[in-house]
Amino acid sequence: MASTKGYLDYILEQLSELDGITHRAMMGEYILYYRGRVFGGIYDDRLLVKPVPTAVKLMPDAGMERPYEGAKAMLPVDDLDDRDFLKNLVESMWEELPEKKKKR
Repeated sequence: MASTKGYLDYILEQLSELDGITHRAMMGEYILYYRGRVFGGIYDDRLLVKPVPTAVKLMPDAGMERPYEGAKAMLPVDDLDDRDFLKNLVESMWEELPEKKKKR
């Protein structure tokens, strides 16, 4: 099941206080970036983030979920209505996210 544009719009609105949020459509789903680094994505109308140590610490009760079969497990974000939490989560994760791979 692909994610809806409406769900993407809702998540982008919730993250609108952060400068540098971008997204890219990928096979019916959406990859999310913060300041050029992938922090998560929208898969089947679920917001999932990379399980970096800060994200695990901020969401200790979140179980790991796979965005699709064969993918690495990610953390589901359930508290989507709390903009302050979402802003803090994404900002806090940034230092631990891998940099974009440079092309040769």
